[in-house]
Amino acid sequence: MNPGITLIRPSLRNEAPRPGRRLLRAFRQTIESVNQTLKAQLDLERHGGRTKPGVCARIQQRILALTAAIWHNETTNQPGPARSLLAYDH
Repeated sequence: MNPGITLIRPSLRNEAPRPGRRLLRAFRQTIESVNQTLKAQLDLERHGGRTKPGVCARIQQRILALTAAIWHNETTNQPGPARSLLAYDH
């Protein structure tokens, strides 16, 4: 693990409160929303990659596609949520 990275997780019932727990609460909804988008809308659980570089390429490809769709939806004032890919699902 990189020594410059601190992982934040909730404390277990038998542990003392961990540092950073207030940060985790504040961002939990955002984290859950991003995870749901990656799993459901971008279908990342069935990425089809067979090697680590292949998996990384497919994940990056899907995130880039979502980013492009959000940009397009926001700049053209499309109705509905900006992060929706339903209009592009054929």
